[in-house]
Amino acid sequence: MRNKSSFIIGAASLASFLYLRFKVRTIHLTMYFYRFIFIIALAAITNATTAQYWQQKADYKIDFNLNSENHQFKGKETIIYTNNSPDDLTQLYFHLYFNAFQPGSAMDTRSLWISDPDGRVGDRISKLQPNEFGQLHVTSLMVNGKSQTLLESETILEVTLSTPIAKGAKATIELEFEGQVPIQIRRSGRSNAEGIDYSMTQWYPKMCEYDRNGWHPNPYIGREFYGIWGNFEVNLTLPKKYIIGATGILTNAAEIGYGYIEENKVKRANTETLTWKFKAENVHDFAWGADPDYVHKTAQIENGPLLHFFYQEDPAYMNSWKDGQELVVKGFKYLSDHFGKYPYPQYSIIQGGDGGMEYPMATLITGNRKVPSYVGVVLHEAAHSWYQGILATNEALYPWMDEGFTSYASSEAFNTLFAGRIPGDHSGAYDGYIAIVNEGKEEALDTHADHYITNYAYGTASYNKGEVYLAQLGYVVGKENLEKGLLKYFDMWKFKHPTADDFIHVIELQSGMVLDWYNEYFVNTTKTIDYAITGASSAKGKTNVMIERKGMMPMPLEVEVTLSNGKKEMYYMALDLMRGEKQKGNYNYDWKILQDWKWVNTSYVLELPYSASDIQSVVIDPSEGMADIDRSNNELKLGDGIEFILKKD
Repeated sequence: MRNKSSFIIGAASLASFLYLRFKVRTIHLTMYFYRFIFIIALAAITNATTAQYWQQKADYKIDFNLNSENHQFKGKETIIYTNNSPDDLTQLYFHLYFNAFQPGSAMDTRSLWISDPDGRVGDRISKLQPNEFGQLHVTSLMVNGKSQTLLESETILEVTLSTPIAKGAKATIELEFEGQVPIQIRRSGRSNAEGIDYSMTQWYPKMCEYDRNGWHPNPYIGREFYGIWGNFEVNLTLPKKYIIGATGILTNAAEIGYGYIEENKVKRANTETLTWKFKAENVHDFAWGADPDYVHKTAQIENGPLLHFFYQEDPAYMNSWKDGQELVVKGFKYLSDHFGKYPYPQYSIIQGGDGGMEYPMATLITGNRKVPSYVGVVLHEAAHSWYQGILATNEALYPWMDEGFTSYASSEAFNTLFAGRIPGDHSGAYDGYIAIVNEGKEEALDTHADHYITNYAYGTASYNKGEVYLAQLGYVVGKENLEKGLLKYFDMWKFKHPTADDFIHVIELQSGMVLDWYNEYFVNTTKTIDYAITGASSAKGKTNVMIERKGMMPMPLEVEVTLSNGKKEMYYMALDLMRGEKQKGNYNYDWKILQDWKWVNTSYVLELPYSASDIQSVVIDPSEGMADIDRSNNELKLGDGIEFILKKD
């Protein structure tokens, strides 16, 4: 929890008092003045909390040597670790991800007993032979020149420090490691299904993150990641036949005699091995792929990074990599324009892995795809550069803030590139979320990523419901406020580790609304939205439409009324918890603001100044911006002989 000064508490209290005391529903100067006071106070709170934020820093220098004949490796690692926390640290923890790829590991065990195992994993780990295992072991570790006590616990290395690292102090960590690259099963490994030799992700001893909630040494079962910001210098020594695509900038292209920018046109050095030297600044991980048959192409984004493409020339899929390149460039520029300017000088798209997986400044994807699939996976993984690479939330705790926000952004980009797609369409995500609700298998978004009961629940929550979270928030605050809020969120929290509360505070700041209720319902619970028209009565030239909240989650409501002459009107009922209302959306007809719907009330009477014969239909949420789990009861068509009983004039 963030510490809040008495000034912040006072400002918040004053703003709340003034806003609640003087808020009115008629539009006049008083309302706008006090709303202005509210927004200023909220800005003070947000600025103060980000100013109190702290995070650790880890600068890596790694020397790595791979024997491609037996797939074994050795390495040395020096880390300059800065303890920016207010605590003296008595322990350190490291991830040893490759150890998950051994029979009996936590990943193997979970895959064997979970009811719907990942098809890429299944029982494959349990059948690995010793020469196919993944292994990663730290053979020695010193802190400030002194050897430390080590305990390897499968994918986590525990280090008990002989001398604590004091708050505000720096420590030099020197370690040596060795291991074996596993047969490719999940994300990393060798000899994948498309014939790529090495997909090198989660390949080095990586420090666990320590933040305001303490250490996060999560055993690896194949889910999400969390890392420390820092600079990387990585020297990779491999047989000279290999071409490498990686995180970071290659700094010695001329030295190794390789035309990295000139696309394979320079003669290779006459040596048995080559050492590729990469640098990456302000990233929290490092990934690479290597294959002797890689083709290397580049494409420059206007006012943006240089894109690097590494892939094999498979005749069946060459058009995807060639024809898709222009679409990828357009999509990447769209992401940078709409979600925050991409800050790094390059981004690499590398054939490898087992589908698509994001890393800082790079992604590894399977490449044997048709153009739409190829562009779709590249844009999704590229969008992760914003929500995992730059806005690096703790994915174990907030997988939906990475996968869901990424799905939202990549859908927005993808739908602008292909004919027949509808810009702003997120209906697939809504359908996926509603389906799992109706099946009774949903789990709350605030479930730890590793602890969902089923992969189905995890995937639907993280991808579908996470995407719906943003799309529906646009319904609540307005699309323009959402778009501006996402840019503000990026600018305020880039290169940090924001939480769900941090995000919703930014949207509050942008919209001037109170939105804590939205997270409390949609993130912390599985309570659902269901509104229904349950009846209507007409008398004396007026019609009352009865609306009922059947679901447990309250929402602001938009109700479209179509008159017999074809004219349309939109009636808007803000939720009282919002302490504000949305401005008119993208409607070309009348927008009528009604009295707030109190969250404690389960029903609302919509009073219309028309007789029943003058009304053609009444529809709740015509834009389908709400994740209403039963839309069959959202519409009333008068005069169609439906089950509603109307009193005639």
